[in-house]
Amino acid sequence: MEGVVAVTLHTEGLKSFPHECKHTEVITNGNSKCTTIQNGWVPANGIKENGNLYLNPVPISALKQNGLLQSLAAGGNEPKTEEVSLEVERAQEEWDALESIQPVLAEDQAPSPLISFNEALQHFQTTDLGDLLKGIQPTIHRTGLAAISHFLFGPPRLHKDLVEERDLVFAIAQCSLDNGQSVHMRVLQTIYRKLTCTRADSPRYGPHWENVGFQGSDPATDLRGTGFLGLMHTLYFVMDPEILPLARDIFKLSQHHVQNFPFSVMSINMTRIALHALREEVLSKECNRRQQVVAVLNDFYVATFLHLYQLWKSQRKTISDSGHVLKEVELFAKKNPKLILKRLEGYLRERRAGTSPDTLSQRNPLPGDTGSQARSQGGKEGKEMNFTGVCELPPEMEGEARLI
Repeated sequence: MEGVVAVTLHTEGLKSFPHECKHTEVITNGNSKCTTIQNGWVPANGIKENGNLYLNPVPISALKQNGLLQSLAAGGNEPKTEEVSLEVERAQEEWDALESIQPVLAEDQAPSPLISFNEALQHFQTTDLGDLLKGIQPTIHRTGLAAISHFLFGPPRLHKDLVEERDLVFAIAQCSLDNGQSVHMRVLQTIYRKLTCTRADSPRYGPHWENVGFQGSDPATDLRGTGFLGLMHTLYFVMDPEILPLARDIFKLSQHHVQNFPFSVMSINMTRIALHALREEVLSKECNRRQQVVAVLNDFYVATFLHLYQLWKSQRKTISDSGHVLKEVELFAKKNPKLILKRLEGYLRERRAGTSPDTLSQRNPLPGDTGSQARSQGGKEGKEMNFTGVCELPPEMEGEARLI
């Protein structure tokens, strides 16, 4: 007769770890042999050597009777408690969420911060512009009768305390757009984002720059006449909260289906006119009065742009009129700097009061507007002018400064 009789005992071993002991009796031909199994292991010959207990492995068939192995093998078949199930489900949901997350580029995640005009100006004030200052022409060199006439009847000279600030302006106008300068790139991005009301940065090159009135995929190509000062003035226009509404009004007109014009290129032309006025010293009196150069130049730029905007809108000008309109605006602004600045003050005052600035323009037309309107009603000029070359119109007056 052959059989196996097993008796299982649970005892507590060293350090309170439970031990499972099975006394197995194998009956073979009437003889019995007892073997003790501890946690699935059989002591070697049931003896200790040097205080160590030697265990021999037993067959897998024997391990199947071990309670620990049974519980591990049962694993997924064992009924789960509610707490464990909730944790597993939550972990699975979190893992699925991680798999669905897409990588985000740094530039999309954090667009460059907008830059104020004062911050950009401080950059140039703290940058070594020595090489650029050597090539500037801050005033017109006059000789003969022109020099005598200017000395006797011309505007006053700029105070010597303001010469350094004036020279800084002309040095900025000599500075080109540098892709390696973070301040330059922030100025460009700020202009685009403020005009288009977008939050993300735009690529450095591309046709999207035409949306804000540049002539191609690279804004730098339109800065030949004014250098970086052209962007500085546009930055001032869109970052000053009081005049930003005017900038957006002009930008809206620039996208009109009939009266459209390239906004940024037109803005650069206003900078060119302001630079000529400063070089010809027609702004010296106002600069001396306010003891400022940059602020006066900024206001003159905005006032000139306002004059062009009102003229362009009221007389229904189109791109074909751009050449003679810019000449007319430049001549008027240079001859009437004080008047054009006062017109800007009145415009902003009316806007603060809630009165339509267009109504103010109709009640108080600028000198010369009547003649302009008569020419407009008389018909368009026969030859359409290409706006691309407007920035480089040849000077017509003796002693007029050429483009930088």
